[in-house]
Amino acid sequence: MGLRANPTQRQRRLGEELRKLREASGLSATEAGAHAGLGRAHMSHIETGRTAIPEEKLRALAKAYGCTSHPLVEGLCEMSRATGRGWWSAYKDSHNARALDLAELEAGAAAHRSFQWMYVPGLLQTADYMRCLFEGGQPDGPGAIAKYAEFRQRRQQVLTDGQPLHAIVHEAALLMKFVPDDVMRRQIEHLVKVAELPHVRIQLLPFKADINSATPGTPFTILDSRVPELSTVYVEHPVSSVFLGDREHLDQYDSAFEHLSAAALPPIALRGERESHTKRDSLQLIQHLLYTL
Repeated sequence: MGLRANPTQRQRRLGEELRKLREASGLSATEAGAHAGLGRAHMSHIETGRTAIPEEKLRALAKAYGCTSHPLVEGLCEMSRATGRGWWSAYKDSHNARALDLAELEAGAAAHRSFQWMYVPGLLQTADYMRCLFEGGQPDGPGAIAKYAEFRQRRQQVLTDGQPLHAIVHEAALLMKFVPDDVMRRQIEHLVKVAELPHVRIQLLPFKADINSATPGTPFTILDSRVPELSTVYVEHPVSSVFLGDREHLDQYDSAFEHLSAAALPPIALRGERESHTKRDSLQLIQHLLYTL
């Protein structure tokens, strides 16, 4: 079997986690490989995600590393068994590797938590809203716009599948003039409709929210895994977005999200579910924004 020229994020992450376990055990690559019948070069390729590792050899390595966390070992085995072939595979000629990696990670996530301050989160965008954004980005013609919109709409399947989503959206995102007012109106109304789903929680962060300068200035999404150690943070950047999986980064963004959620207004909810008609909440801000359009 040839080596992978461009490992996916899942494949790289599996290798990174195995390397971290090995280093924590104090074993060299050669010593660790001996426990699973793997040479040093093979171990290097596994730890960089350039080649697969059979499940029995993965379990042998975990045992040699003294890993006693059954959920972690099972999570790693699940990652090794995954083929990576999903609906996103059909878009490999039109989308970059990071977009495909994001779609794969979203599909396998146990829950999604995101913060956006300039745009409505992709999983909550209407077709008209996303097409307007893509037109503004000037992709290569109408065919590309349709392909990008189709891809983003297919990503939204995770909501249909019932995966929990908690989105914090800054008020600024609903005031930006990237799209015509009628498109924004329908987009805002869509947020209210989606918020009725029992597994969706949407909070608005008003301009007057009490937040500090340490708040992340870039949008991010926490893709929660059933095994906390295997969660991933996706940090958006116009040049090169990144995936983070180190414990330090996971803790940092977990803390930031908790702070943002505490500072944001109570989530959008139907009137019958609201705690009080006098308390400021996300639905009241939504209604105000709709009135001003």
